[in-house]
Amino acid sequence: MIIAGIGQGLLWAGLAIGVFLTYRILDIPDLTAEGSFPLGAAITISMLTQGHNVIAATMAGFLAGCLAGVVTGILDTIFHIPSLLAGILTMTGLYSVNIHIMGRANIALTTEKVLTNYLPANWDLNWQTVIIGVLIDVVIVAVLWWYFQTNNGLSLTTVGNNPIMSAANGISVNAMTIIGYAISNGLIALSGSLVAQSNGFADIGMGVGTIVIGLASVLAGEIFLRSRKMWLRLSAMVVGAVVYRLLLTIAMSWGINPNDLKIMSAFILVVVIVLPLWQAKLSHRRQLQKYFHQLEEGNTHE
Repeated sequence: MIIAGIGQGLLWAGLAIGVFLTYRILDIPDLTAEGSFPLGAAITISMLTQGHNVIAATMAGFLAGCLAGVVTGILDTIFHIPSLLAGILTMTGLYSVNIHIMGRANIALTTEKVLTNYLPANWDLNWQTVIIGVLIDVVIVAVLWWYFQTNNGLSLTTVGNNPIMSAANGISVNAMTIIGYAISNGLIALSGSLVAQSNGFADIGMGVGTIVIGLASVLAGEIFLRSRKMWLRLSAMVVGAVVYRLLLTIAMSWGINPNDLKIMSAFILVVVIVLPLWQAKLSHRRQLQKYFHQLEEGNTHE
């Protein structure tokens, strides 16, 4: 059970990293995730059922997610539609796109080869999922870590921190924002592709609540692994996704109805939002108590 939860968490890590890029790096609340996640799943599963290679199908899902992000980015930057509304518009449009891609509300795999089939057949399926998840997440973290050390990556970070100062220094804020949207939703769609391969099907409703899952994973990762170093921040997103899926796995083992998982997701998000606030308030109170105690000691010595 624990291994299965870890494996699923590793597959969902792309979603967490994608949400991290828009939510933390660009400081943008992007809801495109709820459309790009099933988009990656729909394209990958559809291509597999048509006889395409699994690697090509997975990459196609990633690129489709990038394109979805570009659409949201253009609505946000060129047409000046508020980012929240731009994401909702793209997400809504992708619902119909996904239906057309699959031809129906859901589509299942039968004997098609998925990524885990490249591993020895005698290995346990849960361990196969873990290995594939680790390999892909290591590649994602490594590539993004390298990217954020390049001029383009540094420009993206600068735009998120201070778009006005970035524009004053000759950085194209619109272009960098669109790139950020594209990378983010590409990774989210990649996660959808991997989850669909693991589940053996793609469904039109599998994107519902993904933004909550992504935010919960981001905040959980930041609780367990805090750092200013980019590679550690990215790794924290993987940790957060694994922790989140483990919590859901444990909840299901206690007999919680699978239909209540969305409520559990919302509850976990509330906890990971409130917990750091309580920690900060407690730390502030301790500092005040220490300060007043030092003042009392000083007055006593006088």
